[in-house]
Amino acid sequence: MANFVVEFPLRTEKYQEDILNKRFEISRQIYNSLVNVTQKRYKEMIKTKKYRDLMSSLTGNKKTDKEIWKQINDIRKQYGMSEYSFHKDVKKMQKHFKDNIDSLTARKIAAALWKSYEKILYGNGKKVYYKKYGTLDSLEGKSNGSGIRFKDDMIFWNGMEIPVVIDYSNYYEYQAMQCQICYNRIVRKYVRNKYKYYVQIIFKGNPPVKVNADTGEIKHCVGNGDVGLDIGTRTIAIASQSDVKLLELADRIQNIENQKRRILRRMDRSIRSTNPDNYNEDGTIKKQGNKKVIWKKSNHYIKHQNELKELYRKQAAIRKYQHECLANYIISFGNKVYVEKMNFSGLQKRAKKTEKNDKGRFKRKKRFGKSLANKAPSMLLTIINRKLGYYGEQLIKIDTSEAKASQFNHFDGTYTKKSLSQRWNNFDGVKIQRDLYSAFLIMNIADDLKSFDIDKCNDRFENFYRLHNLEVERLIGKKNLSSISI
Repeated sequence: MANFVVEFPLRTEKYQEDILNKRFEISRQIYNSLVNVTQKRYKEMIKTKKYRDLMSSLTGNKKTDKEIWKQINDIRKQYGMSEYSFHKDVKKMQKHFKDNIDSLTARKIAAALWKSYEKILYGNGKKVYYKKYGTLDSLEGKSNGSGIRFKDDMIFWNGMEIPVVIDYSNYYEYQAMQCQICYNRIVRKYVRNKYKYYVQIIFKGNPPVKVNADTGEIKHCVGNGDVGLDIGTRTIAIASQSDVKLLELADRIQNIENQKRRILRRMDRSIRSTNPDNYNEDGTIKKQGNKKVIWKKSNHYIKHQNELKELYRKQAAIRKYQHECLANYIISFGNKVYVEKMNFSGLQKRAKKTEKNDKGRFKRKKRFGKSLANKAPSMLLTIINRKLGYYGEQLIKIDTSEAKASQFNHFDGTYTKKSLSQRWNNFDGVKIQRDLYSAFLIMNIADDLKSFDIDKCNDRFENFYRLHNLEVERLIGKKNLSSISI
């Protein structure tokens, strides 16, 4: 069953904020203690010859590996590497802090750590990290029956009673409060140099439909038809039968990026002037062997650090808001949304090969890490998939290596490789922007999700070309990214 989240501010007193901060810190220490305990068991487990032999014997075939996985899971249980074992470990720690942290919240702390281990044991994760001071900013329960509870517009948690600010005149909030509560999450955010506290209530079912207060019309409706998306590191091309668009992702966050660069430069100058003994003559940090380097932070440095923290919060909030709006816009075109499978984590990594250009200079190994961090295209796809799920649909991912949308020509059925710098296709005098054409082809993918439906392409091309030209006219004269090339 689907769930949805609604966030409400908490009306906290100063003493309640102190208690909440204390509980966040206790939870962080419980988490780190649990990392300590589980890491010892994990390292002992991976040292055993039997475990290493079983892991190396995996072939990737589900049928043949079934028995091997069973033996691997037995070893993991033997060494206490399971979520249930983590719950037993955290229970021993929680009883010392039972006045502040209830058993269900402690279990959720253990569950959060288990998710990190799952990435290592079953995915591509490499390491489990400790949480630094002040970095654990959310705590949640497992139900609304005990632990963190919501009742009569109040949050009840281990002796604390905190009023929740709910606007019942807001149609969305009023409708949400009629739904059954699954569990609650308390969150703190660093807003304008101070912590503010919120409760995120997780409700069962689909979210209420948003309505325009003036007209009474439904704000966001899902369309009916095919939509093709060609998503890049900074842009997205959208093709449907009603509109064609080429947009920059989260275009309002670039000014924040410029501010971040200036603040980081000030912070670097401050930390260098305050700690001259920690640097070599060439400006590199001195190696202290096994000794920890001690850094003194000036008041100016702490001020800039808080400014940077605020900018990161703003950037994340703006990016999420713009992605939510864009997702609503995309699904308004149709309920069948197609996109290529993309390995964004692979694009973030530096290039492995060392290459030279035509002039004999070494090529930069940097790739798209900064763009992906700023624009978060993967987050947009996750939001689209979540919103489609409310209507019983899901984002459909096509086979990138088989379809080759950027190379295909539907007029003659041929494939032609193009360099990244080639932003336009020329089909016998018909010029089409590369990303928009790829989105058009993706919209007309065949049922096998590996090839294109030529009949659909031919039937829809005239309409697409008309909408394409309108979009190109809109973009002419505007300040666009180099990848758009208009």
